[in-house]
Amino acid sequence: MSSDSSISVKGLGKDYRIYGRPIDRIREMYSVRGRNYHSVFTALDDVSFDVAPGETVGIIGPNGSGKSTLLEMVCGTLTPTRGTVAVNGRLAALLELGAGFNPAFSGRENVYLNAALLGISKEEVHERFEDIVEFAGIGEFIEHPVSTYSSGMYVRLAFATAVNTDPEILIVDEALAVGDIRFQRKCFRRFQEMQKAGKTILFVTHSVDLVQTHCSRAIYLNSGEVRSKGEPKVVIQDYLEDLFGSETSDESGDASPREQEWSSKIVRSAPGQDLPRDLCPSRPLYNPNEYRWGDQRAVIFDYAFGSVDGPIRGGFERGQRISLDVSIYLTETIDDLIIGFTVKTVDGRTVFGANTRERDIELPSLSAGDRLPIQFCFVCALIPGEYFLSIGIAQDDQSRDNIAVDRRYDLIHMPVRGASGDFGVADLDLSIGFPKHG
Repeated sequence: MSSDSSISVKGLGKDYRIYGRPIDRIREMYSVRGRNYHSVFTALDDVSFDVAPGETVGIIGPNGSGKSTLLEMVCGTLTPTRGTVAVNGRLAALLELGAGFNPAFSGRENVYLNAALLGISKEEVHERFEDIVEFAGIGEFIEHPVSTYSSGMYVRLAFATAVNTDPEILIVDEALAVGDIRFQRKCFRRFQEMQKAGKTILFVTHSVDLVQTHCSRAIYLNSGEVRSKGEPKVVIQDYLEDLFGSETSDESGDASPREQEWSSKIVRSAPGQDLPRDLCPSRPLYNPNEYRWGDQRAVIFDYAFGSVDGPIRGGFERGQRISLDVSIYLTETIDDLIIGFTVKTVDGRTVFGANTRERDIELPSLSAGDRLPIQFCFVCALIPGEYFLSIGIAQDDQSRDNIAVDRRYDLIHMPVRGASGDFGVADLDLSIGFPKHG
């Protein structure tokens, strides 16, 4: 293991034997000819990565992709079939609900039990016990058997124990999704404190916004293999492209999703159709680092901003009323189109999002060759700063949620000007005063 790594995973794989019937295990065990009665399911295959001290790495992927299996092998609760895992530092883990808890023991007894498994002395736990109980917020239930706990109480106590035992490495599975929103907020505040203290965090989540906000790197797993790893924004886009892209997008070939990425200046034509020239790169505030993908059955080819004072070219004013006109061209007749609009911060946090499906807006009947103008009108109720605006077209599909047709992420750079001093993202038009009494 590299001395520069907190976690080093090399060629990790996990296979499971699948038996069609329980009797097949016995038949295989006593087979004179060594005959196999099982098939092999590979849950994880050839996974390699390193996590440096102080890094926060998020693991994303669909259900069944091997995320939890990977974390269990990193924690040492599951033995790999092949490959190696090396961990350098005291590790605390919050895996599936109730892992490491004895349901017959009280909350207090389970705190001491979990701490002992982490190699922490009884005296150290005694010093930190009140902090653990306060963080968990379960009150008198700390003396009750955990078999009487709700799923949320389980998670609160497990997380409180893990983060208050001063680990150098924290590993968290999706169990945090069980906690209520206030507890989740408390957890992520603690994440930030641990990051500032130089702790290493590895966690699994389905929330790409959390990965974008909290992680320095990301890993995308699918079917037990690493499909993408690196900068969160790039990995998230690979994940979303696989999740919402066309089922036929990879049929032709050898190119990876990143190699198949659209150029921001080139849009391929469908057979027999001439696409309009993409005018977006020539418009004010266009972001040349946009990320674009889709099956091209319809394309976003132009946009323009306006206000009561005329066209907007150089940026936006705090509180300004804005209209965004977008031009769309259909290369094919498509039913059930969805058109969406999203504003995000520079670090990828969603400020606002909406689409025609969620607002029950019915689109006009459209055919191949039609041009569709659509207008978004909104108030720039944002704190001064830098934002990015995305526009997307998708097709509603019951089996896959939706299919990407033309998604232009971070299409427009959106600088907002105005008096500084406030913080956050939303402008609440706040005033502060001292009313006179009497």
